[in-house]
Amino acid sequence: MRGFSPRELRRLMKRLGLEMKPLEGVLRVTIEAEDKDYVIEEPQVLVMRMRGGETIIQVMGRIVEKEKPKEKVEISEEDIELVMSQTGVSREEALKALEEAEGDIAAAILLIQARKEG
Repeated sequence: MRGFSPRELRRLMKRLGLEMKPLEGVLRVTIEAEDKDYVIEEPQVLVMRMRGGETIIQVMGRIVEKEKPKEKVEISEEDIELVMSQTGVSREEALKALEEAEGDIAAAILLIQARKEG
């Protein structure tokens, strides 16, 4: 099976209703996920438009993953006292468990109980 020349490929794409153009001057592409960002430095970007208005963007380049810093959860004094009263631990232990559980009181209590049993 023979391949297509760039000219034949352009004609075929035009007949199929595909328009493909490079996007010039792009310095960086960032994809934001919940726990990390994916950064493509010095990317090559192609924009393909199809009949019906749908657009496909193709990005090529070197990907760098960047972890997002975890947001520190604000823990109220009431939450600390509740965990202390339910588990009988010190303020420091209750605070540590709440921080590990990202402010979830029930999870902090279960974490302390598991530590006591283990």
